[in-house]
Amino acid sequence: MRAENLTLLTDFYELTMMQGYYKNPKEQMVVFDAFYRTNPSGGGYAICAGLEQIIEYVKSLHFSYEDIDYLRSLHTFEDDFLDYLAGYHFTGDIYAVPEGTVVFPREPLIKVVAPIMQAQLLETAILNIMNHQCLIATKAARVCHAARGDAVMEFGLRRAQGPDAGIYGARAAIIAGCAGTSNVLTGTMFGVPVLGTHAHSWIMSFPSEYEAFKAYAKLYPHACTLLVDTYDTLKSGIPNAIRVFKEMQAEGIELKPRKYGIRMDSGDLAYLSKKAYEMLAAEGFEDALISASSDLDEYLINSMKQQGAKINSWGVGTRLITSSDNPSFGGVYKLAAIKNAGEAEFTPKIKLSENTAKVTNPGNKTVFRIYDKETGKIRADLICLAEERFDPEKDMIIFDPIETWKKTKLEGGTYTLRELLVPVFKNGSCVYESPSVMELQAICRREKDTLWDETKRLVNPHEMYVDLSDKLYDLKTKLLHEMSMKKI
Repeated sequence: MRAENLTLLTDFYELTMMQGYYKNPKEQMVVFDAFYRTNPSGGGYAICAGLEQIIEYVKSLHFSYEDIDYLRSLHTFEDDFLDYLAGYHFTGDIYAVPEGTVVFPREPLIKVVAPIMQAQLLETAILNIMNHQCLIATKAARVCHAARGDAVMEFGLRRAQGPDAGIYGARAAIIAGCAGTSNVLTGTMFGVPVLGTHAHSWIMSFPSEYEAFKAYAKLYPHACTLLVDTYDTLKSGIPNAIRVFKEMQAEGIELKPRKYGIRMDSGDLAYLSKKAYEMLAAEGFEDALISASSDLDEYLINSMKQQGAKINSWGVGTRLITSSDNPSFGGVYKLAAIKNAGEAEFTPKIKLSENTAKVTNPGNKTVFRIYDKETGKIRADLICLAEERFDPEKDMIIFDPIETWKKTKLEGGTYTLRELLVPVFKNGSCVYESPSVMELQAICRREKDTLWDETKRLVNPHEMYVDLSDKLYDLKTKLLHEMSMKKI
């Protein structure tokens, strides 16, 4: 994250609540969970991203003199509270699912255990960072899945909603599998590949298309991808590209597979790519790169694949960087437990709603992922109380927390377990080292391999089971019963 003070990147009511807690001290420790309720774009999973930026935010969290002066100017906050803010620093614990992990609805992605004023302040920034990067990473994973192993380049910077959305959206897209980005600042900040060719303006600035291609090839002989649709793709662009490729060979320049080729940005890309391949292959250039762009997304790429398009590299911009069909991740941050001064245990809290999907899971929790031992694929995720432990050598019965008659028996020895939430901050100190973005990409690739093909479907995917342990289910049922009796 760039060096800037993001402490006031918060909703005003977080600060008014903090002053309320300060004026009514109870020395409460609390547990907050950050989670989401629905997979983006009707998909079967999401990709966790943004943790490194959340870590940097928490590390640098402090109220500067300018921050305090501004808050004082609002005539809302009293001097003793502002004095408290002047000495503010985070002292709590944070647990999180590592970046690159595949995740599912309702399970905590981040858990904050801290004094209530501190935990309250973190809400807005955590959700801002998590919601954005998880959303774009998930969209990018879907696009890369549709491309079926072809390289996908993220190049949505000019269509992103501001610089930060472009920078960190590109970061998330690389984590989820994109081969590179057009965003040079993202490349500088995170050490990821930057890619690009040239625009139509390059072609138009020369007396002829051929001369523009020739000049570009002379500059970049070992990475020569020519944009062929400025005038006429089949009658002009591809013939001129072939002419330049032949001249390069005649000059002794080795044209390595997929290191040279053409790009198209308009027209019927599936049809044009097949015609382009025929023309290139007829001249001995069957290993040329055929790259396409033009408002692509996972659905268009999947459709063109089904049509037999010969495209083997995809440039995806607007619809990826904005997740245009689903522009919000919908993550929330909910209080789950409270421990007052002198108490040894947390008291679970639950939020009720007429919408059953918005009823929260109470208590201090963790999440275990259950893998099939033979295939390594995910069988289910189990949300449970933090102190619970399970023996994978023993039989386990899991059940749907809503439709409880849906049960699955996992025989002992046929499954393995992994706890998803890992310590990130302990007593205010960071205990976690973030991998590089390219390391996260490798992690994410392995994570996606643990999904069943049915869960990766772009439309009507299989829904992965996210179940509650017996203890957590019983606790939730008990609290719901108690709350309903109070209403009577």
